[in-house]
Amino acid sequence: KNRRQKYSYNLNRKRLYRSARRRAAPRIACSHIRHAWDPTKSVAQNLAEMGLAEDPNKAVPIPKKKLVSGMEVESDGRVRGKKIVRKPYVVNEMEYEASLPEKKSNTLSRDLIDYVRYMIQNHGENYKEMARDEKNYYQDTPKQIKRKINVYKNFYPEEYKDFIASLKQEKMDVQ
Repeated sequence: KNRRQKYSYNLNRKRLYRSARRRAAPRIACSHIRHAWDPTKSVAQNLAEMGLAEDPNKAVPIPKKKLVSGMEVESDGRVRGKKIVRKPYVVNEMEYEASLPEKKSNTLSRDLIDYVRYMIQNHGENYKEMARDEKNYYQDTPKQIKRKINVYKNFYPEEYKDFIASLKQEKMDVQ
């Protein structure tokens, strides 16, 4: 069967591939845009209906404009009318989503937390002594150790206060 098939030299495969790619719907990351997207319209038409800019250079032009009775006049004298936004809820939802506070997902490694707790437990606030400790594998300087302890304080303030309170309690029990 394969022997019977001949390669067609007259067929332009690049054009076929390109036209198939053009027909495919664009991949849209934002769910608000994805739901409001109309596949029968072009990208420019869809974005204009939503009140979004297709080309940022055209949306925020460099030349100065003058307003003439509700119409915008460009520097070359052309008059542009106001674009009608048919789907303003898309921009409103995106603005609302952007205004939400961002969750801090930064955490410290378990090794760093254990290292800082060990140093504070054995040496208190003496950073020079911490630098000479045998558990200081990376040979951190006193300033580097102090910085690591401050990072731990900032990331886990309640945990740090509880830890210091427990150390004071242990000292009182020993005395």
